[in-house]
Amino acid sequence: MRLATFNLLHGRSPADGIVDPERLTDAVIALDADVLGLQEVDRGQVRSGHVDQTALVARALDAADARFLPALVGTPGSRWREAGEEDGEATPSYGVGLVSRVPVVQWRRIPLGTSPARLPLLVDQRRPALVRDEPRVALAAVLAGPGPVGTVVATHLSFAPGFNVVQLLRLAHALRDAPGPVVVLGDLNLPGPVPPLVLPGWRSLVREPTFPADDPRVQLDHVLLRDDPARPAPAVVHGQTVAAPLSDHRALVVELA
Repeated sequence: MRLATFNLLHGRSPADGIVDPERLTDAVIALDADVLGLQEVDRGQVRSGHVDQTALVARALDAADARFLPALVGTPGSRWREAGEEDGEATPSYGVGLVSRVPVVQWRRIPLGTSPARLPLLVDQRRPALVRDEPRVALAAVLAGPGPVGTVVATHLSFAPGFNVVQLLRLAHALRDAPGPVVVLGDLNLPGPVPPLVLPGWRSLVREPTFPADDPRVQLDHVLLRDDPARPAPAVVHGQTVAAPLSDHRALVVELA
């Protein structure tokens, strides 16, 4: 099974500022993932041409199942509100996605809370501004077996130091009874060695810097695994980062047997 996580930056290329659906399609085809976790995903946003980016990725990978989970409704960095379970496809939204060539037998939404902090960030990669944090969510999928993984989760944690650790602990607690082995795919906004230190019983499957994409110096994107004592532990065949013609992150890919 080939797993990958990719922070899309809503499909924008930092090199020229363009959001091109064909670039996104080409990028995910190159990843060739059986299960792909997506972060910073748009649906119905003006800035990305009103595209449902999760659906676009699903078509490109010929996926059996896919789902987009909005974290907020409105425009990121402008006017928005926290998304609820009742929000449909008609409203512009932004969040995480999970695309799987393996059939999914159960989906689950896991809210992770919102940091009260306002932190300085670069807006549109140009000007610093104090930005309030966004609501954070995780999307869990129980996969049809047999296979090396029982549950896969896509998430994007807070940029607020400390609060992202709280969210990671909340996520692990919510997954305590999930069919294993369990894999978390996501931009955790935590440096490479931190997540497995925070979560005893979990291991990091790939240790490579992923950010910034043009000259990676820190690993923010992770593939974490919790083994299932009742099943053989998945073996890592290969792991790597993959540069794409979009985003300020590199994708992270791992093959399991």
